[in-house]
Amino acid sequence: MDETTAQSGLSGVRARFAGRVAVVTGGASGIGRATAELFAVEGAAVVIGDWTVEAGERVVTGIEGRGGRARFVRVDVSKRADAERLAQAACETFGGIDILVNAAGIGLPNHTVESTEEDEWDHVLGVNLKGTYLVSKYAIPHLRVRGGAVVNISSVQAFTPLKHNAPYAASKGGVLTLSREMAIDYVADGIRVNCVCPGAVYTGLTEKRLALEGKTRADIEERFDPRWLGRTAEAVELARAIAFLCSDDASFAVGGTYVFDGGGLLRR
Repeated sequence: MDETTAQSGLSGVRARFAGRVAVVTGGASGIGRATAELFAVEGAAVVIGDWTVEAGERVVTGIEGRGGRARFVRVDVSKRADAERLAQAACETFGGIDILVNAAGIGLPNHTVESTEEDEWDHVLGVNLKGTYLVSKYAIPHLRVRGGAVVNISSVQAFTPLKHNAPYAASKGGVLTLSREMAIDYVADGIRVNCVCPGAVYTGLTEKRLALEGKTRADIEERFDPRWLGRTAEAVELARAIAFLCSDDASFAVGGTYVFDGGGLLRR
């Protein structure tokens, strides 16, 4: 199954982002891809930063095929030079930056502090936390010129970690606190920073991982409490929330932490 595109289930789409430029890291798959596609549907020029060239270029081709504007930049968000190059590419191609979504992230399940090697720890923290810092560092000077919005993607594991998930939970806790700090630092510059904390989201990557384990979506959803939504989220559901926070509709939202988990935290 291919990734669910942002068009799925959309109706009455407005051009909320006409004339704006959005940079989305992790935009080749999952939440990042759905967000990039939704921004493009609603009029933004989109710069996708990701490590996976083929998937990233496929997203750009799809956006352009629907009449949108997009560019792919191959980046490792944990590297300073790549983060700087991503911001420069947005400015060179589309003239500036209005929106930044830090959606690039990786996980390392079944790892405790003891079982995590130093290089594994550095890799997860490098992409998830350092990457958020670096991409923001080089995008914010351009956001300051025009005003705009930043959304960082954390996780419900910033509040209630799952067992044996030490590096991921630590990184996402850091992203949450960093988001609050950024909100304080840049609100006077006209930059609104908020943080989205998803629960379980079903993406193409999730499907591939389950296939390797001989499992299906039903296998992971059967343990969900039916009193709540009782399912995983679609990536486009998170994309809609992110787009709202980046739009003028959320003009008074600053420094917020927004949990989208189908009631999962209440279960825990």
